[in-house]
Amino acid sequence: MKKRIVCLTLAIMMCASQAVSVSASREQELREEQAWTSAQLDATYAQIDQFYAAKQQLADEIAALDANLVNVMVSIQTLEGDISNKEADIQQTQSDLQKAQNAKDKQYEAMKKRIQYLYEKGGSDAWFQMMVNADNLSDLLTKAEYTQKMYDYDRESLEKYVNTIEQVTRLGEQYQQEKAELEGMKQEYEAESVNLQTAIDERKATSANYDNEIAYAQQMANEYAALIQQQQAEIEYLEAQRIAAEEAARAQAEAEAAAAAEAAEQEETVVYDEDGNEVDASEAAENGDVVYDEDGNEVDASEVAAENEYSEDDYEYDEYGNVIDSSNTVDPSEYESSYDSSYSGSGSSVVDYATQFVGNPYVWGGTSLTNGADCSGFVQSVYKNFGVDLPRTSYEQQNAGTEVSYEDAQPGDLICYGGHVAIYMGDGKIVHASNAKDGIKISDNAAYRTILSVRRLV
Repeated sequence: MKKRIVCLTLAIMMCASQAVSVSASREQELREEQAWTSAQLDATYAQIDQFYAAKQQLADEIAALDANLVNVMVSIQTLEGDISNKEADIQQTQSDLQKAQNAKDKQYEAMKKRIQYLYEKGGSDAWFQMMVNADNLSDLLTKAEYTQKMYDYDRESLEKYVNTIEQVTRLGEQYQQEKAELEGMKQEYEAESVNLQTAIDERKATSANYDNEIAYAQQMANEYAALIQQQQAEIEYLEAQRIAAEEAARAQAEAEAAAAAEAAEQEETVVYDEDGNEVDASEAAENGDVVYDEDGNEVDASEVAAENEYSEDDYEYDEYGNVIDSSNTVDPSEYESSYDSSYSGSGSSVVDYATQFVGNPYVWGGTSLTNGADCSGFVQSVYKNFGVDLPRTSYEQQNAGTEVSYEDAQPGDLICYGGHVAIYMGDGKIVHASNAKDGIKISDNAAYRTILSVRRLV
């Protein structure tokens, strides 16, 4: 009879669990959707980091191109100055050439006049007339020497002016060639400046495109973060409904089980002796008497007595109303933590305690420091050891404690990201339940993602 009571109780529990299965299924779907959204958020943040890195590279390239462009423009200005100086030199040589030409022409005309004068005075007999008219030989030689010096002077002056004209002409041609070379260099530098400016403009346009990409990615990240919050709120709502339904179903099952047990107790198996008289099964068992059920079938008096005497109190139930096998029970003391739970009053104590669980698994929705926890469950369980009660989700934990800046972060502070939370260790390190692949681990860069808030709890 009592076995039927146990079976009835289990059946009622199964019906109760089916009553909340639909809500639990939707809750699981939401958790899977939230995990996917969180992965998309992480990927978006990684993409934003890549955009920023590419933009910084472009900024470095633009700075280098700007420096080159400045050097090219300085060179162009220097060449323009050199060309201007060369033009001045060319103008000076032209002026010197004109002066030398004028001097040559003037000397040539003077020489012609002196020669003409001699011929007009003496014609072909000029030397004869000079000798005839000379007073003596000394006078003759003096006149002859003077005439020769005059011829030599005219010849030397003429040759000098001819050489000067040739030198100035060559110098002018040299200046013209040098000017042409300078103008060619200037054209090359001007072309280079155009190329540099084009490269700068192209990179600035690409950088502007990265700005647009970053803005769009940030918008997507904000939408993912908002969706995660929405999903979390729905999960918490369904979880609260599920817990309430489970408690109601469990209460109903316990009430029905109690009623069934009470009814069953009133329907204990009755046995009879061979004369059809009702007898006590326990006494018959002690006496070894043969007894019969109401249909006249022989039954074992000891089994009936045990069945009638079996009480519901002989069963142990867990918190969900399931019967616990007493042969498989474990002393609760075996579950006591091996870690020291004393609180020293510092964030370093929190960090020392949290790092003991590095390497343990990540379990979505879990809060066990040994068997598995998610990011907020890990933080909640660590601080629970120090008597600090935290909300269950990372979004609620983001509002716990007091806000401080990341620059002022101390060991034990919470580092809150979009859909994630970690415990700050100091020196830019964090300990956190990272993901299903890495589990609970230590990360060297606390700013590996955008930090939304830093919370101080102790």
